[in-house]
Amino acid sequence: MSAAAVSRFYATGKRKNSIARVWMMPGSGKITINDRTSDQYFGRDVLKMIIRQPFEVTGTVDKFDVLATVVGGGSSGQAGAIRHGISKALLEVDTEAKGKLRKEGLLTRDPRQKERKKYGQKGARARFQFSKR
Repeated sequence: MSAAAVSRFYATGKRKNSIARVWMMPGSGKITINDRTSDQYFGRDVLKMIIRQPFEVTGTVDKFDVLATVVGGGSSGQAGAIRHGISKALLEVDTEAKGKLRKEGLLTRDPRQKERKKYGQKGARARFQFSKR
C-alpha cells in the first residue's frame, strides 16, 4: 500500500435518517461537509460543537482534516451522523481511545427513530379533538 492510502481513515456514521461517510487524514483541523466548510454547512453553533466533540474527548483537536458526505434527515441528524462517523474513524487511528469514546457514548449508534403515525389519529400520539356533542 502507498503512504497516502494508509494515512486516510474511513468510517460510516448514522443517526435518525442521516448517513455520513467520513474520511479523516492528518492535517490542520479543517472540516469539509458536502464540499462546504462546517461553518457554511451548519448555521447553529451547537451543531458545530457536536461535530468537534470526538476530537475534544480524545485530545486530537486540529490534528485531522475531515471530509464528510452526508445524506438524508435534517441538520441535527446529520451532525449526529458525522459525529458518529468521526468517532469510528478515530478508532482506526488509535484503538486506545475506545474507552474514552465509549464512556462519552460517542460510539453507540443512537437508535431513536420517528414514531409512525397511527390510523384514525392526527399523528403518532396526537389525537383528533374529542367532541362530546
